[in-house]
Amino acid sequence: MEAMIESLKRPEAYDHPVESIELLQTHISWVLLTGEYAYKLKKPVDFGFVNFTTLERRQRFCDEEVRLNRRLAADLYLGVRPVYGPPERAALHGTGKPVEWAVQMRQFSQDRLMPAALERGEVQPGDFDRLADTLADFHAAADAARAEDRFGDLASVRDPVNANFAALDRVPEAAGCVAELRAWCDAEFARLRPLFEERKRDGRIRECHGDLHLGNMVFREGRIEVFDCLEFNASLRWVDVLSEIAFLVMDLAERKRPDAAYRVLNRWLERTGDYAGLGTWRWYFVYRALVRAKVAALRLSQGEQSAEERASHHDDVRRYLALAQATVAPRPTGLIVTHGVSGTGKSFVTQSLCEDLGAVRIRSDVERKRLFGTWGQPGKTRLDGDPYRPEISRRLYEDLLPAAARDVLQAGFPTIVDATYLRHKDRERMRQVAADANVPFVLLNFQVSPETARARIAERQRAGDDPSDADTRILDCQLEALEPLTTEETACSIRIGDRADRHAVEKDIRGRLRISS
Repeated sequence: MEAMIESLKRPEAYDHPVESIELLQTHISWVLLTGEYAYKLKKPVDFGFVNFTTLERRQRFCDEEVRLNRRLAADLYLGVRPVYGPPERAALHGTGKPVEWAVQMRQFSQDRLMPAALERGEVQPGDFDRLADTLADFHAAADAARAEDRFGDLASVRDPVNANFAALDRVPEAAGCVAELRAWCDAEFARLRPLFEERKRDGRIRECHGDLHLGNMVFREGRIEVFDCLEFNASLRWVDVLSEIAFLVMDLAERKRPDAAYRVLNRWLERTGDYAGLGTWRWYFVYRALVRAKVAALRLSQGEQSAEERASHHDDVRRYLALAQATVAPRPTGLIVTHGVSGTGKSFVTQSLCEDLGAVRIRSDVERKRLFGTWGQPGKTRLDGDPYRPEISRRLYEDLLPAAARDVLQAGFPTIVDATYLRHKDRERMRQVAADANVPFVLLNFQVSPETARARIAERQRAGDDPSDADTRILDCQLEALEPLTTEETACSIRIGDRADRHAVEKDIRGRLRISS
C-alpha cells in the first residue's frame, strides 16, 4: 500500500482544491491532510486487538468509525470515500471497483488538540461543564449491554487489567510497584465482584467512546469536541460509563489539572446521579492509569530508539504507575454539610471546594429536580407544582441526601452536601452519617443579610442558568423555619459571610479533615 499512499500525496488525486499535503501516521492508520479535509486510511495490520488485513474488513471498520464518531462529532466525520486505482495512480475520484476506503473528515489544526489548548490556558471552566454535560447525555443515550452479552461480565472487567500487568512485567525497574498494584487489584476485584455484577444489571455497561483522553479531543469554535472513537475493538468500547469518565479525569489529573478533573467528575455525576457507582471509581481510575503505563512500556520495546526517547518512555511508565499508587493509598476524607437559606452563596463556595479538595458534591437543588424527572431536560428549568412541599423535602433530607453521602464517603471522597439544612434534626442525621463512617464532620454556616440573599435570588432568576427554583417567597419561608446552630454544632462549624476568604475556608477545612495541601 506504500505506492498508493505516495500516489495520494498528489493534489490531482482529490476532487477539491489542495494547496499542500501532509502525511501523518499511527501504528494502525495513515492520515492525509489536504487543507479543508483529512483522509484516514487503515493499515493492513493484525495486532490481535485490531485486524485490518482485508479490504472488506477495512471498509467495514471505516463504516463503523463514521457511525460511532458521528454520535459525538457529526460535523467532523463526513463519510466513507472509495479510493480508485491502480495504486500508483490512486485517487478519491474515478470509476470502477474501489481498491481502498478512506474516512473523510473535516480537517483541523493540530494545535487545536486539547493538550495544546489546555497548555495555552484557552479552555475555561464553562467549557469543561459543557463537555461533562455532553458526555453524560451521550452515555444516557448509548445502547446498553444485554444480560447475555459478554460485555461487562466479570472476565471483561478483570482481563484488561491483567493484560496491562503482562506488558508492565517487561519493565524490570517497575517490578516492585507493579507487584504492589497487582496485589491491590486482586483484593479489590474480589471485594467489588457484587458491585460489578450490579452495574451490568443496572444497565451501566454501554457502547461508549472507548478511548476518552485529551488527545482525542479538539477545542474548536469555542467548544470541546470528542473524536477518534475506538471502532476496532468492541470489548474496549462496551464498558462501564464510570470507566469511561475515569479515563478523562485520570488524564486531567496526570496533567496537573485536578481542578478541571474534579469539575468534570462533579458535573457528570450531577447530570447522571450515578453516586452509587462510585464504589468502582478507584478500580477504574487505576485501570486507566495502567493502560497509559502499558502503552509507554510497549513503546520501550519497539525498534531502535534514541536514549532520549527511551528515557521519555521510562518516565511515562513511572508517572502513570505513581499516579496509580497514589490512588490506591488511603486518603483522608470527611463530610461537609452546608447550612443557610437560599442566596447565601453555598453553591458558589462549594464548587471551588470541590476543585480545591478533590471532593464530590451532592446538591439538593439538583436532586430535587431529579425527583421530578426534569433535571437535565432542555426547556424544563422550572418545576410544575410546588417542589418545596413537605413530602418532597422530607424525602430529600431523610432518605436521598444521606444515602448519597454514604455512597460517596464509602468510595473514599471528601463529601460535600450542598443544601439549606435549616432544621437541627436534619443536620443531626448527617452528623450521624459521618459518625457511622468514622470521618470528621464540618458544618459550613452561611450568613448574609436577607437583603443580600434577595438580590442574589433575583439575579439568579434573571440569568435562568441555576438549578435552584427558590424565589423570594421560598426565602421568606426559610427565614421563618431556620433553626440556629446549637452550641455543639457551632463547635464543628465554619462561619462564611458575604465576603468569604475562599482560601482561608479551604485551609480551615483541610486542617479539620487532615487533608494535606
